[in-house]
Amino acid sequence: MSVTSPESMSWRMGKRFMRHRMAVASLCLIALLAMASFGAPVIEAALGVDADKTNLFNRSATPSLDHPLGTDELGRDLLVRLLYGGRVSLIVGLAAAAVAAVAGTFIGLLAGYYGGWLDSILMRVTDGVIALPLLPLLIVLAAVDLTKLGLPTVLTESENVSLYRIVLIISFVGWTTVARLVRAETLTLKRREFIRAAISQGAGAGRVMRVHILPNAISPIIVATTLSIGNIILLESVLSFLGLGIQPPAASWGAMLTNAQELIWANPTLAIWPGLLIFVTVIAFNFLGDGLQDALDPRALD
Repeated sequence: MSVTSPESMSWRMGKRFMRHRMAVASLCLIALLAMASFGAPVIEAALGVDADKTNLFNRSATPSLDHPLGTDELGRDLLVRLLYGGRVSLIVGLAAAAVAAVAGTFIGLLAGYYGGWLDSILMRVTDGVIALPLLPLLIVLAAVDLTKLGLPTVLTESENVSLYRIVLIISFVGWTTVARLVRAETLTLKRREFIRAAISQGAGAGRVMRVHILPNAISPIIVATTLSIGNIILLESVLSFLGLGIQPPAASWGAMLTNAQELIWANPTLAIWPGLLIFVTVIAFNFLGDGLQDALDPRALD
């Protein structure tokens, strides 16, 4: 019986991923968008503009060399604000997905490995979170006044507090899918002979979960996390659109859509650009998740 080396497995997974053209194109698009967004200060300096500086004498200007996409309703450069908004969306999407994945993995491992009453309690909690009406719950949590929760003033007055809050709120309800996937994978793996052999040799529960189960369950975690990023970006945009997400003067695609509502007929590009970027980014992450799912599927035939 031949044994497939890790290098051979990685090569085969890479080949399967490269055959998924939309996933490859999406990865390139996400990388390009990330470089442009996190390089926003460089582009801002190159154009000689200030993303937060208003100029009421140059409102809703048409595209020019100084302002490649024109200006918004307050005379601010539209391109630079879109890039700063992309930075916010990507940070929220990646951070919230990572936090949710860690929490879901931890809960799924405990539930699947120990079973019994612990499994029942954790899965009922998971079912309860899934049953909650997502958008109304997020709106209520986002509307909570942090100053009345006894939090330090340094935190509540921080300019990034709205960013931290959105990440935590979305993570609070976003871990359930990963938890269920990891639990199912753990239930399957713990019956395998190599797990029983490790236990018979004296390996503790923590080591078995960390060394033997988690590496073999990493594929569904990666896929679920990637697919969730698009939904998280969409949720952040919705909350910002409702005025409960990223607060001005920080740029956000959802907030930019809110400001463009009254000018949709006078200057439709103010709504088209952020809406288009939200759409493209969410679709790109979904295609990337599909490609990773195909590439990491152990049952796939090369």
